[in-house]
Amino acid sequence: AAGVPEGADIGSQKDRVVTEEEWLQRWETGNIGFHKKRGHPLLQKYLDVLLNGRSGLRVFFPLCGKAVEMKWLADMGHNVVGVEVSEQALKEFFSEHGLPYCEEPVPEISGAKMFQSTSGNISLYCCSVYDLSSSILGKFDGVWDRGALVAVNPCDRQRYVSLMITLMEKNSSYLLVTVSYDPNKHKGENF
Repeated sequence: AAGVPEGADIGSQKDRVVTEEEWLQRWETGNIGFHKKRGHPLLQKYLDVLLNGRSGLRVFFPLCGKAVEMKWLADMGHNVVGVEVSEQALKEFFSEHGLPYCEEPVPEISGAKMFQSTSGNISLYCCSVYDLSSSILGKFDGVWDRGALVAVNPCDRQRYVSLMITLMEKNSSYLLVTVSYDPNKHKGENF
């Protein structure tokens, strides 16, 4: 793979699995070093690539947590849709931004909830990303993947990528932040 340090054991993490319970525990204990309190500089830098001169886009945030960029894009007039397994994270997002919201079940997904801003331009689904489909969400003009792909278990990557492709409109833009490192030298939550 391009960019992989020589001698790196690329497969050393391929069997590692982080469970949904472990993610929920991280939110409960506040062990969320991956959360950025300010907008990500790469989204600001490449916003024109995402928007491509368009307005009123539907933008998807996979594994969104309580990303501040969701409000930023919604304030610009875009419709934001996110998915996150932690209900706590979603409620904290609305609370921290002082946004009123309503909560409703998602009939197609057992136990899932959707939290929507009363203005209607932010819809956050509380469920596994793999429970979603274009028949539930529709399609998106853009995707901001700041930490989802690197958080997805390596054994689920192809499933994740296949889902993302089905959610994208023909002319959509996908911004992806990823990391490249030798997992034998650096331990962390990223894959």
